[in-house]
Amino acid sequence: MENLLKILYIGRSTEDIDELRTHSDVSVIHTSNALEAVNYLKMGNKPDAVISEMYLSGGDGLKMHQWIRERPDFDRVAFILISYEFKEELIKSAFAHRIDDFFVLPLPSVENIVGRIKFLVEFRNKYSLVTYVNINNQDIKYKMPLSKRLFDLLVAISALIVLSPILLLVVIAIRLESKGKVYYISKRVGCKPFDFYKLRSMRVGADSELKKLAKDKNQYATASQQSEIDFSKPCPVCAKLADAKNCSPILHIGPHHICDYWYNTQKREVAKTKSAFIKIADDPRITKVGKFIRNTSIDELPQLINVIKGDMSIVGNRPLPVYEAELLTRGLLSKRFLAPAGITGLWQVELRGKGGVMSEDERMRLDNEYADHFIGNSYSFWYDLKLILRTVPALFQSNTV
Repeated sequence: MENLLKILYIGRSTEDIDELRTHSDVSVIHTSNALEAVNYLKMGNKPDAVISEMYLSGGDGLKMHQWIRERPDFDRVAFILISYEFKEELIKSAFAHRIDDFFVLPLPSVENIVGRIKFLVEFRNKYSLVTYVNINNQDIKYKMPLSKRLFDLLVAISALIVLSPILLLVVIAIRLESKGKVYYISKRVGCKPFDFYKLRSMRVGADSELKKLAKDKNQYATASQQSEIDFSKPCPVCAKLADAKNCSPILHIGPHHICDYWYNTQKREVAKTKSAFIKIADDPRITKVGKFIRNTSIDELPQLINVIKGDMSIVGNRPLPVYEAELLTRGLLSKRFLAPAGITGLWQVELRGKGGVMSEDERMRLDNEYADHFIGNSYSFWYDLKLILRTVPALFQSNTV
């Protein structure tokens, strides 16, 4: 009995509930409306999956899904939405809200629906994030220690004064090599969004080339991560059904026809392997002067202004472009935002020490490891100092990633 798949069914379709209960691998709890379901979940019950009808007394399935997803304790719970009629707009809306799956009543055979639920539960247990960090929780929200802020101001102001002759020479070199502004400003995300300053190391218009390069040369991506939905590949579930039946509604996407189940199965596999970070190896957009200032990290010197403004710290997690930060706003990955954005830090030191070769998982782990030093007031000035000392020999690198 302990290994039974616990399913919470929300709605009035008693026929489908009775069929589900005939399966030896599941245990079904039935609530007829959203209020009953919420009360059941608030009592501490945690099903493996929720099957909710779209139209409920006291709400609808999409609002029920939103209620569940707003509560970290239910991050592993798979959610399936069902409707009494096929509506393309409803299906699109459901998956836009990141519903795990969608079916039109009556449900497929018991074996098929239970098999699908098992897959979704396994997927969420494997890829949903075990530890959830709510960055709005005041108990763990990062607050800059006074000693760290004073150290940042002392180092940043002193460094700008000492390095100003070098900055002047580099600015002249950048301007002589290519037209355009000598500095670069972009929106980055640390504990909060801010304007991020760098010396320009790429040719003008480099941002417009990023999408294509990210697809072809992203060092965090693999060949399998470049996969797309294959409309010509037959659905393995439909292939087992007699009389050319389909396991789920047929979607018409452009010239293609594909069942809803197989489309979303492939879509999840593509999303699962999508890289959160973009780092272009041997980036062809970099200029000759840009390569030099990147290898020596001179391009990052304007970030000292960010430090003085309070946007960044000398040591912290690398601030992310908005398109990367959007992928790391849930679960364990969001822990990195509890630490300040920094010019150098644990990830940067390890990356450069390894010659610029690091997996996405390693980078995430190191970001979170540094953030752990700020949760529960465990900040250590000496830890920061050790990272700064480790940064010095890593500054001169042979690549530009």
